[in-house]
Amino acid sequence: VMAFSVVLAQEAPARTYTTETLNYQIVYHWGIIWKHAGNAQLSIRRTSSGYYSELIGKTRSWADKIYPVRDTLKCYMNTNFTPVRYEKITHEKSYFAHDIVKFTKRGGNTTAQCTRYRRNKPTQRVNLSSPGNAYDMVSVFYMLRNIDFAGLVRNRSYSTVIFSGKTKETVTIQYRGVQNIKLRNGSKHNAHHVTFHFTQDGRTKSSDDLSAWLSTDSARIPLLLVGKLPVGEVKCYLGGSLNQ
Repeated sequence: VMAFSVVLAQEAPARTYTTETLNYQIVYHWGIIWKHAGNAQLSIRRTSSGYYSELIGKTRSWADKIYPVRDTLKCYMNTNFTPVRYEKITHEKSYFAHDIVKFTKRGGNTTAQCTRYRRNKPTQRVNLSSPGNAYDMVSVFYMLRNIDFAGLVRNRSYSTVIFSGKTKETVTIQYRGVQNIKLRNGSKHNAHHVTFHFTQDGRTKSSDDLSAWLSTDSARIPLLLVGKLPVGEVKCYLGGSLNQ
């Protein structure tokens, strides 16, 4: 496995943002079942020191009656898309959790102070550390959108580290090449296909696998994301609105 930092060795990111807002339809797929279960919105804006990005996800009204979800991810990043502060706010049915991860980069290492709030439970604090850069589940996508895809070798594995809550995960990323995909609105696009495999200690699977398809233009917009579930899968299609 080759470290992703080799591909990311660049003084400045390939793309900068002023503002960007992307809306997604979340569809549950199992066999012949296709059900529009929720909506998500990913936004980013420039700040005085870098970028602020927010990912909001929520179930639609029919799904609220079964299992209501209101999740928010917040991420403050430097101009090179390395994270400074990450928050994960989870509100799913009666479950509520709030994780705050503060990143510090010194020399060749990244450390993080993680504070975990749970309803009716003591606050938990965890320290994490990793050589090189470490990301979270928001900043890793902006990092990915700003790499030189021409420098990636098809089907070769690259790895980086993600801090989330109390865990340090190794994410193994494989570039699968350019594929033609069809979105829910019927439009077809050429897209870079990338897969993510999450492990702890490089061996134990820690999260469900994820596939992403990014546009082949300079914007590298995530067009489609597919996450595997124990039964079926969840597909996030670009398009729609948060309140649809």
